[in-house]
Amino acid sequence: MFSKVLVANRGEIALRIVRALRDLDIPSVAVYSEVDRLSQHVRYADEAHLIGPAEARQSYLNGDKIIAVAKECGADAIHPGYGFLAENADFAEACEAAGLTFIGPSPASIRMLGDKIQARKLAEAAGIPVLPGSPEMESIDEAVAFANQIGYPVMVKAVAGGGGRGIRLVESEGEFRDAAARAIQEAQAAFGNPAIYVEKNLRHVRHIEVQIIADKFGNVVPVGERECSIQRRHQKLIEECPSVAVTPGLRRSLSRAAVRVARAADYHNVGTVEFLLTPDGLYYFLEMNTRLQVEHPVTELTTGTDLVKDQILVAAGEELPYDESELLTRGWAIECRIVAEDPFNSFLPSVGRVVLAREPAGPGIRVESALYDGVEVTPYYDSLLAKVTAWGRNREGARARMKRALSEFRIVGVATNIPYIQQILDLPDFIAGNVDTEFLDRHQVFAAEPLEEQQELAEIAALLFVTGVEAPADRNGSNGGATNGTAAKGQRTAWRERMAGAGLGQGVGRWPRSI
Repeated sequence: MFSKVLVANRGEIALRIVRALRDLDIPSVAVYSEVDRLSQHVRYADEAHLIGPAEARQSYLNGDKIIAVAKECGADAIHPGYGFLAENADFAEACEAAGLTFIGPSPASIRMLGDKIQARKLAEAAGIPVLPGSPEMESIDEAVAFANQIGYPVMVKAVAGGGGRGIRLVESEGEFRDAAARAIQEAQAAFGNPAIYVEKNLRHVRHIEVQIIADKFGNVVPVGERECSIQRRHQKLIEECPSVAVTPGLRRSLSRAAVRVARAADYHNVGTVEFLLTPDGLYYFLEMNTRLQVEHPVTELTTGTDLVKDQILVAAGEELPYDESELLTRGWAIECRIVAEDPFNSFLPSVGRVVLAREPAGPGIRVESALYDGVEVTPYYDSLLAKVTAWGRNREGARARMKRALSEFRIVGVATNIPYIQQILDLPDFIAGNVDTEFLDRHQVFAAEPLEEQQELAEIAALLFVTGVEAPADRNGSNGGATNGTAAKGQRTAWRERMAGAGLGQGVGRWPRSI
């Protein structure tokens, strides 16, 4: 077993990994950038080390610095979490060269599956259906010709893509050149590789993924499927385990296909094989993610596994303590991603200080976040603030608990997508499980404005928390109560002016901004 593990990440996933290490009685090492000095993962780990400025390329993406810190502090393994260096084969290789264990798949597997074209070839060789697609395209003219051949709509994708980046949907030849140019630009910026390919796009399909974990003793265990069709701009918002569309027979077929891909890639550790599922039950290989997924809690809640703990054990050379027959799915789990963006303002990113954060709790609710009162949401990293997962005996039970949890969640100081998600959960088609990857385009969900009175009370409570300034009284004379009428509005206006005069509350309007 490892003597000490460095966690090469930040935020809620760094906390999640540190907790798993603590369960295993393994000392943890956090790393942090200059803007993350006060972050939760820094305070929770057994030790923490500064690795650079806020810019990710100089800190969380600085593999040489991270390895140097690991060597200096006596760590013998590095867990990358997800994002940043998690799917970087060069970093995994550098860890091995430095005598450190990379808690993830081998560099060869990462390279093979990270190249989407090679991954498609691997799946085809394993007898798994794939969508019509091109090889790597050397020019936009060549890509246009291929798209015209297979017919529109098509997807233009980055060869080294992932996380929804470097992808463009193209409906016609007239749109192709501009979309391809933007995909190339985004691929170069995100992955350092501008190469693209073209793939046929199917309508009304579900995005289904199968979680697998594999040890070094030849055991490859599928750990159930997840429904990931609720997406906005190719970014997942709501995930479920299991999926209403997957029958026992289809589950066996998808699981066997996922195992074949993993075996063909000589894969070890956790990974996720993603498929597109048509309304008539046909499935096609999409890609394999060579890392822990953001949505792993829904699988853990329904199967009783601890995927982070298990991947640490597998990386340490231990055999998996269970097989597929022992993993009996129980109940239903739904996860919602809470991100710092403004649903009332074209979903623009929201940055600033979270002056008040109160997380939901109660039966069947799991929250993973790094929130605390006063945390700064910066523009340097991903906008994910928290993940809320609800478990129930059935899907409706999980949905009802999720609604309750989101109604309890309080984040004041930055805008979040909570009101937007609340509306999705109440849509009749969502309640019925009638979802696909075009769900949000078809329903055109827009977040409603919060009630003015409720909004103002939230603002007042937040400012009281950090200033101690007396709030305006309501018409019955009690502070913090509901206020009504012209006189009460005048009181609140005066109170806001006092806050502004103190340099507080700038930008506080219909939705809290930084304070």
